[in-house]
Amino acid sequence: EVQLVESGGGLVQPGGSLRLPCAASGFTFSSYAMTWVRQASGKGLEWVSTINSGGGSTSYADFVKGRFTISRDNAKNTLYLQMNSLKLEDTAVYYCAKMGDWDEYDYWGQGTQVTVSS
Repeated sequence: EVQLVESGGGLVQPGGSLRLPCAASGFTFSSYAMTWVRQASGKGLEWVSTINSGGGSTSYADFVKGRFTISRDNAKNTLYLQMNSLKLEDTAVYYCAKMGDWDEYDYWGQGTQVTVSS
């Protein structure tokens, strides 16, 4: 059974940092690209960042470029999102998702809440 479990969310002040891990199990983690997606209250899903299976290629939404870093440790079956210089508008539930064979999001975690507030 595929499982994705996010953690690391919480309350942080503007300008602060958080690191979100996503622990993966039930599939060959090192064979699949992974993605972070977020959803603010009352809004739709926003793609944040994607990393390829080996970790050597990453892409970011413009609104997080230069502030967020996606990474993975294939030996630990864990995906990460390092978030720096957080802004009020980064407040959202953050989800990690496994990319399927046709680049679809085929499995999702339960999400972790990130709240940026002074």
